[in-house]
Amino acid sequence: MTWLHWVLFVISLILITLVMVQESKDDVKNTLSGEKSDLFKNQKQRGAELFMSRLTAGVSIVFAVFAVLALVFI
Repeated sequence: MTWLHWVLFVISLILITLVMVQESKDDVKNTLSGEKSDLFKNQKQRGAELFMSRLTAGVSIVFAVFAVLALVFI
């Protein structure tokens, strides 16, 4: 494996961790029962939740760029 593969591997681990840390917008019991609660539907992200969302989006873009670079150069 080249250095580009190792960088892609590390970025993928970071991305997986970021996704796992974020809170789910849907409740598990509502998913299984089919109910849908509209109580928090229109609530905007704030603070740490907004930061995590933007960080995840940024890391996913970096992951996509490195994935394309790995395909092109290797």
